[in-house]
Amino acid sequence: MNQLTIRIALIGTGGIASAHVQAVADQAAYKSAQAGTAVELVAAVDIDAARLDAFCDKYEIAQRYTDVATMLEQMQPHVVMIATPPFTHCDLAVQCMDAGAWVLCEKPLCASLAEMDRIEAAEARNGVYCSSVFQWRFGSGGAHLKRLIAQNALGRPLVGTALITWFRTPEYYAVPWRGKWATELGGTTVTHGIHAFDFVLWLLGEWQEVRAMTGTLDRAIEVEDVAMALVRLANGAMITLTSSVLSPRQASYLRFDFQKATVELTTLYGYRNVHWRYAIAENAPYADELAQWQDLPPERAASHGSQLTAFLASRAAGERPAASGPDVRGTIEFLSSLYKAAQTGQPVQRGEIDQADPFYGKLGGSR
Repeated sequence: MNQLTIRIALIGTGGIASAHVQAVADQAAYKSAQAGTAVELVAAVDIDAARLDAFCDKYEIAQRYTDVATMLEQMQPHVVMIATPPFTHCDLAVQCMDAGAWVLCEKPLCASLAEMDRIEAAEARNGVYCSSVFQWRFGSGGAHLKRLIAQNALGRPLVGTALITWFRTPEYYAVPWRGKWATELGGTTVTHGIHAFDFVLWLLGEWQEVRAMTGTLDRAIEVEDVAMALVRLANGAMITLTSSVLSPRQASYLRFDFQKATVELTTLYGYRNVHWRYAIAENAPYADELAQWQDLPPERAASHGSQLTAFLASRAAGERPAASGPDVRGTIEFLSSLYKAAQTGQPVQRGEIDQADPFYGKLGGSR
């Protein structure tokens, strides 16, 4: 029997690219589950030839290119993973989809709702899909909580918190594209807090209203190094979201208070089952249920590998993958609305930003 090999290409060989290489290596489970299917990283692309050569030598990638169009023509990959600076994402995603490839792109997926329109138009005309890397959605702990919420097992969500307190030095921002609106597209909101912000909204449901403040308190950059948002969800729940790169003791803390239970996640960059905690009020009549809630499914890390496995399964089925299209557009709209609320000092309602709004064309609006 002829074995079908899914050819994957990687664009960008900077810091996050190694996670994408590991994601391909993690696909042994996918291969065994899909009879006759193999997955191979066949090529890498980077405009920095020296960095490209060092990366390909390290990971034993045979084909290397400094031009995307040449790679697409010669390799005809089935899937392209994009790990380049944010301002390049939309153009590259559209180029790859126009060449017939499915795309898995690093966050932020694009620079605006207008660019989201371009991506969705490319999907429609080519019959392929583009998904944003939001690996927090794909861990076993998150999937377990998502199921409990869908079953209303914990009662209604009432209060939520995401506290993303990380630390990035001035040297981190010495990389030319970082810290600038034109190239990073925003600050800690879109580069660091975005994973948790998307995760909370994915878990708890659509947002309705956001109020926000952002500030550049200590780093010599154009964009914000702190962001705080107060959000009302469509279901009535209220949540707070904070992202900082000024916090020497780094941590990520998420808390969800439901009618019956509190669910907490304490971690840093990813999570495993051990990082989750379920609790009930003292003397609450839910002890038996608590034991069931705490019984998490077999371990699946919140990783690029877990998302790539799901992405490839969607491709095999010819179905839209998670974190694409309408499933990710809400997050892009939320980011735009957070920036608008921070810059105007006024609450922003979901759906308020239309094509005539400056925040439709750029996440940061006129900035």
